[in-house]
Amino acid sequence: MAGHSSVVGTFTVDPRSRAAKRRRRGEGATGWAFVSPSVVIILGLSVVPVLWSLLLSFQVNDLVSPSEWVGLANYKALLTDPTFGSAVSHTLVYTALYVPLSVIAGLAIAIALDRKIALIGLYRTLVFVPFVVSAAAQGVLFSFVLDPEFGVANSLLHKAGLPAQGFFSDPGQALYLLVAISLWSGTGFCVIVYLAGLQGVSGELVEAARIDGAGRWGVLRHVTLPALAPVSIFLLLFQTINALQVFDLVFVTTKGGPLGSTTVIVYFIWEKAFKTFTAGYSAAAAYTLAVALLVVGVALQLYRRRVAAR
Repeated sequence: MAGHSSVVGTFTVDPRSRAAKRRRRGEGATGWAFVSPSVVIILGLSVVPVLWSLLLSFQVNDLVSPSEWVGLANYKALLTDPTFGSAVSHTLVYTALYVPLSVIAGLAIAIALDRKIALIGLYRTLVFVPFVVSAAAQGVLFSFVLDPEFGVANSLLHKAGLPAQGFFSDPGQALYLLVAISLWSGTGFCVIVYLAGLQGVSGELVEAARIDGAGRWGVLRHVTLPALAPVSIFLLLFQTINALQVFDLVFVTTKGGPLGSTTVIVYFIWEKAFKTFTAGYSAAAAYTLAVALLVVGVALQLYRRRVAAR
């Protein structure tokens, strides 16, 4: 069999191709060796806990004694739990106020700052600075400022001849104060995102609208706002997710009080898990929130695609 060393059947074996395959396998192994620590961390700190908490939501578990499988009993109990209903109500009120106000205020401030004037960089920085302050720091700061007995706010009200306020100790005021603090910090993010979006608005379209006789409101309504629609949808989604997951500000300032008036869903989940040690019930509440976030996210994404298709 002449030439049997270089021909197998009808295919020629190229030594260079075998070397290339070995080199690719070696590169693949090297790549996996580099990323494997990150993969292990991701699996250990995200995927495994998510699956474990899902199983936990179908059990009665106090994190100490052996668990008992109860199926959907935890989810059914949530439907009749007045405390969970109040937490959902407070979260929805917070979200309904915070999300549109932060987006609208962010757009208005961004339009006001989208011009070339002296110290414009300073103004933009001052608007954005509150966003980078942690919620815990914000909570400590405003807890001192709004302290009913020794706070600066009541001191100023007294000097102005106005009655003192309960602030965080008043069930009728506490939740709205949390919204106000969140607006102070969260609006800056919307401003920066809108400022970036405004750079993409076509100057030619704006000029054409003005030539056609459109004033400032006409340009805003027919040119600027349609061009910023994808940005607005992104901000609505981002701010809604943040609002539905609010926890740290509540934990630092009110701890769900007074009289449960600021107990939101995530604080309810924490309380059930680490104060009453009903971990299975807490996990069921967490997955209920996760489904709500998924529904909101999918709905806004579908709307974004619908707007983009126009």
